[in-house]
Amino acid sequence: MALIIGSKAPDFTLINTEKKEVSLKDFAGKTLVINFFPAAFTGVCTEQMCSNRDDSGFYSSLGASVVGVSVDMPFTLGVFKTQNNINFDLLSDFNKTMIRDYDMYLEDFALGLKGVAKRGVTVVDGSGTVVYAEETANPGTQVNFAALKTALQKIR
Repeated sequence: MALIIGSKAPDFTLINTEKKEVSLKDFAGKTLVINFFPAAFTGVCTEQMCSNRDDSGFYSSLGASVVGVSVDMPFTLGVFKTQNNINFDLLSDFNKTMIRDYDMYLEDFALGLKGVAKRGVTVVDGSGTVVYAEETANPGTQVNFAALKTALQKIR
């Protein structure tokens, strides 16, 4: 179950592909779109990150920042980011703290793999409040980008 709309977003500090810490507080006063995805280099995950890349103009026109979060190591995410020309931070939650705090922990993934991020999106407004939250029923289903965009336009 995704976070409750209107709740305070849990703080986080994760490592990006440049091996620098990125925290929720870095986005204070800004809208933050957090894309959770199970694993780099998988079809639906690549589509999710590339859709956000392709819509970067839409997000920036609303003053929204975008990040992607998975349990992949920063090095893996770095290659994934480069190969797909991703133009926003990808954050490594290798220790699985953020996905647990944001209720985005998926116990059982494909091929018997355990403990990855669910697929979903959380939007945090400039005051640190969750204003949109979605998780998909299964990791093979894409997020509802139309609903995300509508929600972002409403909080503008």
